[in-house]
Amino acid sequence: MLKKRLVGVVTVRHGWAVQSFGYNRHLPVGRPECLVENLDRWGADEILVQAIDRSQGELGPDFDMLARVGKLGLETPLIYAGGIRTEEHATRAIQLGADRICVDHALHNATDEVRKMSARLGAQAIIGAVPINFSQGLRRLDYVTQQEMPFGDVIPGLISQRVISELVLIDWKCDGGKTHLTPEQLDPLPIPQVPLILFGGFSDPTTTRRFYQHPAVAAIAVGNLFTYREHAYQLYKREVESDLIRPAAYAGASTSKEF
Repeated sequence: MLKKRLVGVVTVRHGWAVQSFGYNRHLPVGRPECLVENLDRWGADEILVQAIDRSQGELGPDFDMLARVGKLGLETPLIYAGGIRTEEHATRAIQLGADRICVDHALHNATDEVRKMSARLGAQAIIGAVPINFSQGLRRLDYVTQQEMPFGDVIPGLISQRVISELVLIDWKCDGGKTHLTPEQLDPLPIPQVPLILFGGFSDPTTTRRFYQHPAVAAIAVGNLFTYREHAYQLYKREVESDLIRPAAYAGASTSKEF
């Protein structure tokens, strides 16, 4: 059986790794490559590096940071997100060391370019992302304009056309806190069958365990929790206690419960 994944997320703003809270408050924690190296050393299933200021500032991808990360010689698959709008951006990110790229703003504002990325790199290299809010019906957040709007049919269309291989659903209002989502809310989503990566507020391993039971969930992504405690990734995985994921592999971590 294909194991589900626990993705370690490194959020980058103005060149520094940060803890993010509610998409509007950020606490610097250090150099991105240091956090990435820790996750790699801890045996993460996958690492997502997201540069959250790049699309909003129309800065393009943070290739300098990605190049530094790419030189680490990672054994862990790497996803890069942030500022990717063109086929050339996506190709350059892969050349610098990303295994896959993740796009959010471009899905709706550069849709044809996303199709070109997929045609050139393969759909398996392209992940879509969408910040969502269930509180007033399903709505998505445009991170650049900070406006909420209907979910729409662009993402379902790209999925049905096999342009993207996975979709990151971000519970953005619970970013840095505790998600209010339930597995049952995933069932009526207006998207064709596509593996989901859930992100935003998965601070409780018990909640993560419940979501792993849902057939559409391929991975859970966690950020803040893994930035400030040695062996945090392995301790979290152990607390999940699910045979649906690879067991934590580490040496020297405390056996006391941390979460």
